[in-house]
Amino acid sequence: MTFTKTTEQSSKYEHLEKMSVQKLLSNINQEDKTIPLAVEKALTQIENLVTEIVSKMKLGGRLFYIGAGTSGRLGILDASECPPTFGVPFDLVIGIIAGGDTAIRRAVENAEDNAIQAWIDLKAFNVNINDVVVGIAASGTTPYVIGGLQACNENKITTGSISCNAGSPLSLTAKFPIEVVVGPEFVTGSSRMKAGTAQKLVLNMITTTTMIQLGKVKGNKMVDMQLSNSKLVDRGVKMIMGEIPVSYEAAAALLKKYGSVRKAVDKYNGQ
Repeated sequence: MTFTKTTEQSSKYEHLEKMSVQKLLSNINQEDKTIPLAVEKALTQIENLVTEIVSKMKLGGRLFYIGAGTSGRLGILDASECPPTFGVPFDLVIGIIAGGDTAIRRAVENAEDNAIQAWIDLKAFNVNINDVVVGIAASGTTPYVIGGLQACNENKITTGSISCNAGSPLSLTAKFPIEVVVGPEFVTGSSRMKAGTAQKLVLNMITTTTMIQLGKVKGNKMVDMQLSNSKLVDRGVKMIMGEIPVSYEAAAALLKKYGSVRKAVDKYNGQ
């Protein structure tokens, strides 16, 4: 398989500094329209990884994301949104970034080039054979991510990957690779753009589908969401009203008493 770093190729757009604001925005938008089509081509790969994650989580396993820079931050974002959205423990989906928490806000020099650090970071969470570790890297060449997956493979831990180049070293390392080939970036090499958007779409699909398969959604409602603010409480009350024949006030009382939409509905129905 020939590996071509498509995210690094020269863009078809030249002299961006001479374009008007309107033209810049229009051209970026045109490039962004191609992303869902690239994701569509990877649906079978995404399905294979999600199926494995669901299987492992049913055995008590967890999902880890490892990445550097934008990719690492996207993994942390997706992981951090699972507890409030689906009511799962904060340590069920875990995002790890090269350079540690400092790198979430600013770049940490040379962190992504350390090929052994990811395994050290994973061992701090007692990663084991019931877990799944997904490496995220737009280029598919990040040593931190590849090294982490190699160590996982050696320790019989299931590995997946999300990259935006075909046939990359990362894809060849992961047991369940996902390749979303978005092509050259509008600003050459700026993988925070199309590649970052593609990765976010795939991450949304992975955790949302996984949580639905694990029963964390009823109908299309987030019945296990954390009631962390007034907006979510109001949403929860309305969900209850949609499930059982009670007034807003009665639904609010049930929600306050039982703490979640699911429990409120189940208790009302005598379950």
